Amino acid sequence: MAAIAGDFSSVPALPKWVLAFLLLAFAYGVVPLIGSSYLFEAILLPFLALSLAGVGLNILTGYAGQVSLGSAAFMAAGAFAAYNFNLRVEGLPLIGSIVLAGIVAAAIGIVFGLPSLRLKGFYLAVSTLAAQFFVQWALTKFSWFSDNSASGVIDTPRLSIAGFALDGAIGRYLFALTIVSILTFFAYRLVSSQTGRNFIAIRDNETAASIIGIPVLRTKLLAFAISSFIIGVAGVIWAFAYLRTVEPDGFDLDRSFQILFIIIIGGLASIRGAFFGAALIVVFPLGLSRLGGFLLGDGFDSGVLDMSQRIVLGALIILFLILEPDGLVALWDRVRRRLAWQST
Repeated sequence: MAAIAGDFSSVPALPKWVLAFLLLAFAYGVVPLIGSSYLFEAILLPFLALSLAGVGLNILTGYAGQVSLGSAAFMAAGAFAAYNFNLRVEGLPLIGSIVLAGIVAAAIGIVFGLPSLRLKGFYLAVSTLAAQFFVQWALTKFSWFSDNSASGVIDTPRLSIAGFALDGAIGRYLFALTIVSILTFFAYRLVSSQTGRNFIAIRDNETAASIIGIPVLRTKLLAFAISSFIIGVAGVIWAFAYLRTVEPDGFDLDRSFQILFIIIIGGLASIRGAFFGAALIVVFPLGLSRLGGFLLGDGFDSGVLDMSQRIVLGALIILFLILEPDGLVALWDRVRRRLAWQST
């Protein structure tokens, strides 16, 4: 989240590090004091997990230009890997399980990123879609991954770091917030570095990037590895902090499309865009549910709600692609500039 503050420039007089400090101070010091259990459980925890997944996918798709439809598979790989490392490696701390889970997700991302060396666009999207079906099949077929649970649904281990229990809603929120802040800051520094510029060069023109000496194949695989690592850690947050269960159904194809919609709506090639898009994706269904309940009362059917969400969300994506292809982040910047101009 420090990267969001770094991107915001609505108060030009303040240095970026001051904005980052203020945002994190509010998130750590104020929100836990004023937030309700519903705010943490229904809004902030899914928002943080999906935002981090959006950051990971944006590195791959927005910056490196490689299309992927297998994000939920990498989330599942991270969640199940963290569970099994925690279960089977005695004495391994939770942070160690999370790092190793991210590495496992990165390795799987590299394997399914190999077709990007020869495929592009739609064909690459179909190739990465295979990761979604393969990972979900493997997790369902081999009960070892779920500790031979008959239902395939397993409870996550107790969250504890350095002896401090993080079982409550506030503790899980702070756990998720810390991981998201660290990895978002890492992503922000990455895309601002030479590696990030290499990603953009390959996205814009592979041939020109190769001519100027950028190792195209290695850079593509690096993008898949970094993206999958971040998405895998997001899967750990999704399962351990939000759902508190690890199950294949929590990482289905709909989740992959949800993450893709987040970066489309929020804005491609923008760290802020992942947070803007996730905020809309999380808050929109809740708002629509409240509106439907208010208008229709007890006669409001959950099936109608789900279909309405899909229809309206699809319409929003089409509108953004036509009217504002740069997403919510561009719309925010335009409004901010207009307000600044009117105030002068």
